[in-house]
Amino acid sequence: MANVFKEFKEFISRGNVVDLAVAVVIGLAVVAIVNAIVAGMITPLIGMIGGTDFSDLDFTINDSTFEYGEVINAIIQFLFIAAAVFFFIVKPINVLNERRRRGEEPVEELSDEAALLTEIRDLLRDRSGV
Repeated sequence: MANVFKEFKEFISRGNVVDLAVAVVIGLAVVAIVNAIVAGMITPLIGMIGGTDFSDLDFTINDSTFEYGEVINAIIQFLFIAAAVFFFIVKPINVLNERRRRGEEPVEELSDEAALLTEIRDLLRDRSGV
């Protein structure tokens, strides 16, 4: 049983688990901010153009109310969250990775066979005087 706790402690102590936890917490904070911006500013602006607030859009069938305006709000929120993640996280990381790749010259590792063939070629070249 102690071995299981030791493994669990090692699992929790890994850097990628901690990084994931931090990412989830920051992601939730970003989602809350984006949701507030969309619900408080973007949706009313779009609704102002269309003449209605999306959150008020619904229809009723057999005493069941379908609030499709909330679905429209959720779609708008998703698009803004995806755009925020792309432009503030994914795009900068891609730019940094591209800069890093350009700075490093890839070192070509030769397999054992290729190294042996290269050595034989060089020896033959030295003997023939070419």
